[in-house]
Amino acid sequence: MKLLLAGDVGGTKTILRLVEASDGGRLSTLYEGLYPSRDYPDLGPIVLQFLGAAAEQLGKTLVPEKACLAIAGPVIDNTSVLSNLGWSLDAKRLQEQLGITNITLINDFAAVGYGVLGLSESDLYTLQPGKPHPDAPIGVIGAGTGLGEGFLIQLGDSYQVFPSEGGHADFAPRSELEFQLLKYLRDKHNIGRVSVERVVSGRGIVSIYQFLRDRQFAKESPDVAQAVKMWEQEVGQSEKTVEPAVVIAQAALEKRDRISMQAMAIFIEAYGVEAGNLALKLLPYGGLYIAGGIAAKNLPLLQEGSFLHAFSEKGRVSSLLAKVPVHVVLNQHVGLIGAAIGAAKL
Repeated sequence: MKLLLAGDVGGTKTILRLVEASDGGRLSTLYEGLYPSRDYPDLGPIVLQFLGAAAEQLGKTLVPEKACLAIAGPVIDNTSVLSNLGWSLDAKRLQEQLGITNITLINDFAAVGYGVLGLSESDLYTLQPGKPHPDAPIGVIGAGTGLGEGFLIQLGDSYQVFPSEGGHADFAPRSELEFQLLKYLRDKHNIGRVSVERVVSGRGIVSIYQFLRDRQFAKESPDVAQAVKMWEQEVGQSEKTVEPAVVIAQAALEKRDRISMQAMAIFIEAYGVEAGNLALKLLPYGGLYIAGGIAAKNLPLLQEGSFLHAFSEKGRVSSLLAKVPVHVVLNQHVGLIGAAIGAAKL
């Protein structure tokens, strides 16, 4: 048996999990804790508090042999800077501070990549069964605060995860309305190009709503209008009091606000298009996994069909994408699962 520490470290919250790994590779959770990141000066004090709480709960002191911490930001040479928290993380310093022999830092979306390997059928909703091939690449895409993309390739008996910056590729409009959206975003932000992430993300949902509102697509609902207005007033502040993307999506799900419904329709199609673009590049017949909180929380909108239609509408190569298994990840702890798998692989 080996004792492992897994972590999902974000600007808002940090989730830690103490995991026991059997000789056969089975991972069992012993203890889990959630901590507001902004309440701490660094990650080290959080881990020490967590291990103390775990010892009290389990009745014995436990020191993990290995740790894998998923970081919401770039990781270079086992270091990472979380500028919105003022944290500068270094795996070697954490090893000395915590007394853990082996600590590795990985990007949070790389953790999602590992995490899909540890999911059960109940953790997934299959949009398209496709024709899975066990030796083929696996693709992962996930819209949340930003847009993450990555892939896995089988090497021998295990998989290697490769993150990417695909979310920063160019947004390619397909209709007159989307061309207008592109121009709106370029003018609004005074930029020469628009990335996919500016449309396919939580921030993108708000941007699409603002575009439709400003061109007077329909009359605003008071609650949605208030949420967006408050968010606009808080732009630039480190802490927000409202999440307008959540409000917009809920109004669309309830079919009670025309602007929100149209905004989510544009978002879902753009999401499907980009997922299809990733699938064309990878041919992930091992499965394409749609991660991130937005997909799981808005599953009915993905089930309506526009996502898969946009995904597969690729002209003469459309038939290739019909064979790709497409799954929505329902388990919101997939990154933490991936961190545990990453720790076991150290």
